[in-house]
Amino acid sequence: MNSRISLVALAATLSLTAAAADQPIIGLITKTDTNPFFVKMKEGAAAEAKKLGAKLMSAAGKQDGDNAGQVTAIENMMAAGAKTILITPSDAKAIVPTIKKARDAGVLVIALDSPTDPVEAVDALFATDNYKAGQLIGQYAKTALGGKPARIVTLDLFPGHPVGAQRHNGFMSGFGLKAADAKSNDLSTAPEIVCAADSYGDQSKGQAAMESCLQKSPDVNLVYTINEPAAAGAYKALKSAGKEKGVVIVSVDGGCQGIRDTAAGKIQATSQQYPLKMAAMGVAAGVEYAKTGKKASGYVDTGVTLIAGKPLAGVESKDTKVGMELCWGKK
Repeated sequence: MNSRISLVALAATLSLTAAAADQPIIGLITKTDTNPFFVKMKEGAAAEAKKLGAKLMSAAGKQDGDNAGQVTAIENMMAAGAKTILITPSDAKAIVPTIKKARDAGVLVIALDSPTDPVEAVDALFATDNYKAGQLIGQYAKTALGGKPARIVTLDLFPGHPVGAQRHNGFMSGFGLKAADAKSNDLSTAPEIVCAADSYGDQSKGQAAMESCLQKSPDVNLVYTINEPAAAGAYKALKSAGKEKGVVIVSVDGGCQGIRDTAAGKIQATSQQYPLKMAAMGVAAGVEYAKTGKKASGYVDTGVTLIAGKPLAGVESKDTKVGMELCWGKK
């Protein structure tokens, strides 16, 4: 009897061991683990991995721009047996040599949200069309000004980053200003842009940048921001100067706090992106690769929606109720 129980137990153990061996390991590396955007991305990856029977490993840089942390994460995941790595690159160029090593070793590498430089350094990119996101808020801003001469402040990310350039140049294109296309990593400019500053997507840096721009150009009437934290900083600076009611602020992200700020009139419109969808699609592609050997390739647009506090004639948008239903972060 005891012998039979032991044999049954051994068979069960061997079965579980075999199942574990067949379980694909997928790595997710984000820029940080504190930004609500990346928190939601991790949630989406974890849910999809559980659904499809994959094991998820996750890691993040200490802060935006921590390339060394992301390099270490790739190396650790490869050592652990990950055959797919999903990454939001902090440094689009510096991470490329490490990604090449992973791909040369047979690892499927998919960029999420942010492209590498060059884009072809990864097998695939699942991301928002950031140029389109910029165009949507540019079109809204143009209509919102109602024909008034534009005095624009741009609160950008930092020099050379593809996402920052695409959103900035897309905004200019949507507004009707001459700008570089989506392939450029350089920020275009125009006489209507009276001040441009780097915010690093941070609220306090955005506030400081806006305060500096107000000293240079106190008659600003439109502010483009790289994301909603930077927009919150810009609003705070404008309010302190008593100018918040005469300035249109537009942004990109679609986080819950940003949608609340849009509903409250602090931001007039924002382009909402979908991190959960990016991550879920990435995990599904990793499982497909493990099962069939088929690699995802090219760019996949994960969607963007203009969310406006006030609808404007001729500009397609959704209201903040829809935005709250699809947002990430604390609701």
